[in-house]
Amino acid sequence: MAFEPEDVEIARKLFAGPIAFLKSAPTLEFIPEPTVNEVAFAGRSNVGKSSLLNALTNRNSLARTSNTPGRTQELNFFDVGNPLAFRLVDMPGYGYAKAPKDLVKKWRFMVNDFLRGRDVLKRALVLIDARHGIKEVDRDILEMLDKAAVSYRMVITKADKIKASELVEVTEATAVEARKRPAAHPEILVTSSETGLGIPELRAAVIEAVR
Repeated sequence: MAFEPEDVEIARKLFAGPIAFLKSAPTLEFIPEPTVNEVAFAGRSNVGKSSLLNALTNRNSLARTSNTPGRTQELNFFDVGNPLAFRLVDMPGYGYAKAPKDLVKKWRFMVNDFLRGRDVLKRALVLIDARHGIKEVDRDILEMLDKAAVSYRMVITKADKIKASELVEVTEATAVEARKRPAAHPEILVTSSETGLGIPELRAAVIEAVR
């Protein structure tokens, strides 16, 4: 499904407007009141989540990028629009091999409780690295989202890092996985924060989810 040009333009204008960091929540008691709809971004460490958020919002440093995978260990909330239209939620990166086991356990509990209890969370965008495709650690989060009955859509990142033929293969394999899962959107978005590929469509997909 291609987005209509007017939908892409509406999304472009909204994301060109005010966007501000609201707060970080190390635990659920610190999350903001559920007053507006939200879209969350999830992905394993080093998937390019911060870079994609910066490209999405057309800002250089809205989300912190780091050479150290697994840096984001809190739920980070961003307000979009003035008046406030919706929020973006940057979820902690998962699957970082060097993370202590107790930290991983804490992450799972916090994310699981957030997903299950957040009525305003309209969609999660699960980022999949084009170079690696879906890994078992990704399937863990997909399973978590399915069980929590949270609608989600898979987004391929770093599309510029592999050959076109390989990109077709990983996109098709991701679509096959999506069709198996009850809470997954059947269509896959393909993006590159470096080249801007798919960014207008990603913005439109976010707006579509919160309407």
